[in-house]
Amino acid sequence: DFMLPSESHFADYVGRLGVSNDTHVVVYDGDDLGTFYAPRAWWMFRAFGHKEVSVLNGGFKNWVKEGHPVTAEVSQPAPAVFKARLNTALLKTFEEMMQNVGSLRFQVVDSRPEGRFRGTELDQGLESGHIPGAVNIPFRSFLTETGHEKSIEEIQQIFREKEIDLSKPLTATCRKGVTACHIALAAYLCGKRDVAIYDGSWSEWFHRAPPRYKVSELKRNKA
Repeated sequence: DFMLPSESHFADYVGRLGVSNDTHVVVYDGDDLGTFYAPRAWWMFRAFGHKEVSVLNGGFKNWVKEGHPVTAEVSQPAPAVFKARLNTALLKTFEEMMQNVGSLRFQVVDSRPEGRFRGTELDQGLESGHIPGAVNIPFRSFLTETGHEKSIEEIQQIFREKEIDLSKPLTATCRKGVTACHIALAAYLCGKRDVAIYDGSWSEWFHRAPPRYKVSELKRNKA
């Protein structure tokens, strides 16, 4: 679920929205948290080679709260031509993640809540746990109480506390590849623009990885 579409599918879809390769795109969502899905859309544009893309800090909730104009009119953009080219450096596959368990060529950060990372609570009905060697930084760690991104200094401190070196390769994962993009955005704000996303994330890992590659405290306690 939620994995990237093909280059042609993405190009056709955003082209119908009036987005060309020269368009500066601003993404936001209406989540009560402030920002939830927007970083995923931001990352998708970047993964398909689009450089001029931003996230509205605080999302629609804060846009309204701050008194900015809104409308109920349906936008009718003129179709545009968008050419997509997948940047595979921003994407990790199951096979690459499997290889990394042994080689540790890149750091892995998991953005899910601590209980799901540790395996002590179900992940939307799915048994939880994490990939061997992964570090847990719940995505909400990067957001203020109002739903805005924390300061660069605070974000850098969060990475330091988890012993994540932003000068070295980094891949983010979650359940379905959505909140992992918060990790990529946070690192981007600190100047690191090459964080990859494991698109299949735990949903794929749970169904494909050998049992010994699924770390869970719940299973250890039962044993």
